[in-house]
Amino acid sequence: MNKLLSICLIIALFFGCKNYSISYFDQDPPSSIPKLFAPSIVNTDNIELNVVFNYDHTEMFFSRIVDNSFVIHHSELINGKWSNIKPIKMYDHNVLVSVACDPTITKDGKTMYFLGVDPKLHKNDVTRKELYTIPPDIYMSKKVDGKWELATKVDFSVSSEYVETYPVVTADGSLYFRSNRPSDEGGMHTYRAQYLGNEKFEAPVLIPTKTEKNELITYVSPDERYAITNGHGKFQITFNDNGEWTKPKEVPLKYESNWHYYCPYMSSDGKYFIYSRRFNKPEKKGWAGVEKGEVYWVKADVLFNTK
Repeated sequence: MNKLLSICLIIALFFGCKNYSISYFDQDPPSSIPKLFAPSIVNTDNIELNVVFNYDHTEMFFSRIVDNSFVIHHSELINGKWSNIKPIKMYDHNVLVSVACDPTITKDGKTMYFLGVDPKLHKNDVTRKELYTIPPDIYMSKKVDGKWELATKVDFSVSSEYVETYPVVTADGSLYFRSNRPSDEGGMHTYRAQYLGNEKFEAPVLIPTKTEKNELITYVSPDERYAITNGHGKFQITFNDNGEWTKPKEVPLKYESNWHYYCPYMSSDGKYFIYSRRFNKPEKKGWAGVEKGEVYWVKADVLFNTK
């Protein structure tokens, strides 16, 4: 049985017991040709990135840059209708410029992990350029009585003094993320931290990937059967073969020059691949020079039909 058929059967068995139709924020699903997700609603003249749904597709999240801050926004499906999009307040009211992006939601929908920057490390009048130079960490917010609480930093074994980015939570609550913490290989690598319960994790373990250009895992499926890497402006897919990740194969999209492709994710039912891209003028690099940010989605076949 090939990998595509196996994954399709797993998805069918995993989601077949659900007795409700899935809503993708009332958007008509895309074909094999990528299209903007929720134009003029999610995708606006602002810079937007990383659309994520919770497991039950009853809450949708994305990040938007507002007044130099990365702010996570969301909408909830209530009585069959999506609520108005609203920002989620992750830090204390006296924090005027902040970073909260790359959300990932646990299977029960009650915990969100995201990339954040410690508000105590900068002044309120910090510029957008200065803010992006502060090493990010992984934060956590709990949903209590229907409301997302102020965030706290994940325990020290995950959020260290080094850079941590791209958190992705698996079905059992474990976390994959990137970090440049010291290792024998040096540089940035993918790590996995086994969840122990009670908001605690085992010491993160480095996950080797068979890449030639240091493409790192940026998304992993909830069952950890496949992962998506990105580096050098393109996505790749890799499969978990008895505990070892196979050599990544490029995802065949139409990659445009001067656009940076990042934040790969999947709809919770595994049917659609969602990704972000941002535009920089050639003479500018990094987030400080980003002029446009968009979120696209496409049928997941584009991932599994790679040659």
